[in-house]
Amino acid sequence: MSDSFGTSGTTGPDVIVVGAGPTGLLLAGDLAAAGVRVTLLEKRAQEISNLSRSFVVHARTLEQLDARGLAGALEAAGRPLSRVRLFGRMTLSLDTLPSTFPHLLVVPQYEVEKVLRRRAADAGVDFRHRTEMTGLSQDATGVTVSTRDAAGHPAELRASYVAGTDGMRSAVRAAVGLPFPGRSVIRSVVLADVRLAEEPESLLTAAAKKDVFAFLAPFGDGYHRVVAWHRGRDVPDDTPLALDEVKELTRLALGRDFGMHDARWMSRFHSDERQVPAYRVGRVFLAGDAAHVHTPAGGQGLNTGLQDAANLSWKLAQVLAGRAPESLLDSYHAERHPIGASVLRSSGGIVRLAMAKTPPARAFRAALTTFLGAVGPARRMLTGRITGIGYRYPSPRGAHRLAGTRVPDVALAGGGRLHEALCGGRFVLILPGKGRAGTDASAPVHVDPDRLTVAHWASDRRTALLVRPDGYAAWAADAASPDAVRAALAAHVG
Repeated sequence: MSDSFGTSGTTGPDVIVVGAGPTGLLLAGDLAAAGVRVTLLEKRAQEISNLSRSFVVHARTLEQLDARGLAGALEAAGRPLSRVRLFGRMTLSLDTLPSTFPHLLVVPQYEVEKVLRRRAADAGVDFRHRTEMTGLSQDATGVTVSTRDAAGHPAELRASYVAGTDGMRSAVRAAVGLPFPGRSVIRSVVLADVRLAEEPESLLTAAAKKDVFAFLAPFGDGYHRVVAWHRGRDVPDDTPLALDEVKELTRLALGRDFGMHDARWMSRFHSDERQVPAYRVGRVFLAGDAAHVHTPAGGQGLNTGLQDAANLSWKLAQVLAGRAPESLLDSYHAERHPIGASVLRSSGGIVRLAMAKTPPARAFRAALTTFLGAVGPARRMLTGRITGIGYRYPSPRGAHRLAGTRVPDVALAGGGRLHEALCGGRFVLILPGKGRAGTDASAPVHVDPDRLTVAHWASDRRTALLVRPDGYAAWAADAASPDAVRAALAAHVG
């Protein structure tokens, strides 16, 4: 891009991202693709581990990846699932989602990391593996990060901003002194990667019986991940785990153990519900598990982190390029913190209902299941929350009803579509076609094409719509004048 960036006149990075998981990789790749100089610090070696935590990519995340030209590769590596069962009684049908991706994608997290890492490297991200952040300090002009490499050598890096995407035990969060309030919800969860002698009937298999829960998901390489939990077995995470215990828990929950054998990895962990009170502290931001952790129910963890990154990246790029005031960065917390809180509530609610023990709790679960099955709007709201397509961001008082909403992959004149136009991190202005009532589509729009794509509806729609780089509506108007369009561009695109 033609914009020039800089950090107090130095040749160092503009942004330091700490943590090379999916959230950090997407954020760093977006920034580098926008011309921002990015250094990505990661304690681990360069190799991507096959010990995946996540196996589900939801529709909204697939839409974001599609706008970066990455969804096709990931779809080829995974398997779509159009129906999800909850509580063993209710089925959520995803094939009616108003999305290009009316399904969830069962794919290991390491496949997501592969495509994101390749993009980030191609965009010019400076990877620093085996490098640990040991501290940071910030002032009015930037952030100084202290590091230590694998040999124990200390160093310092200076940048305009720092993003902590370094997980639940975030060093960045600790360095800025943010608390991480919450609690452990499920303790001594059993994990194992095993081969199965019998293939499960469903792509994802999950069930809860009395005090036991179990879940199976395929890696695609002949192994399956087993997640199991027994309410009455609360032991420390470092307690040795044998395959016989994994088999027993699976039989109790699912009725059989599918002939598990050849475990290549086994462990225990505990699941917390926590969220920081602020996603921004001065020039430091938190995203993904560094900002919020919750139970794995609904498979929303990885997806929520990637949405954090998509929201933050374009705002940092705008501010660093001088196209927007620094106050734009405050909207990251304002927009993403409520959604993180909502995910905590929904994932926690699913777990508590699935493991309901008392008769009143089970009666409530049965009544809720019946209600959701019978009331379409409530079921669609739940589906929208789990898949991510149902969220919207706050909009100013008096704004058009579309402002703040997710914009689906609409068709554009000439055979194009919105996700293609969004590639490259641009804003997209969609206007009525020439000669149609409403906005004069031939009115000149003097904006750098590296920053804005001007397109037209493939339909006869009259709304003028400005779409942010993350796919949400920044501004909209019915039958807007050319002056109104230009004013909107000046306010949002710069």
